[in-house]
Amino acid sequence: MTLQDYLLLAAALFSVGLYGALSQQSIVMIMMGLELMINAVIVGGAAFWYFTSPDRPDGQVVVVLAVTAMAIEMAMGFAVTTAVFRARDVDMTDMAADLRD
Repeated sequence: MTLQDYLLLAAALFSVGLYGALSQQSIVMIMMGLELMINAVIVGGAAFWYFTSPDRPDGQVVVVLAVTAMAIEMAMGFAVTTAVFRARDVDMTDMAADLRD
């Protein structure tokens, strides 16, 4: 596979994630779309690292840090979503509008 193939995969993942994040009203589905977009960025970054300087380990470190940060972010997001659902029985973004005030 070439760099263009990986970048095409990353663009497809990002497009699907963007569509999912913008078209859904469920909080969990929005978070899944955001996770797909973050994965697309990770795939693109890893592809650039692999094709530009595969002998240096700094690209691997950045990818591992990005995956770790993504996992922590999603765990925190799902914890907050679960807490809001248990406290107010809210699972759609329209019902959560009163949280702004």
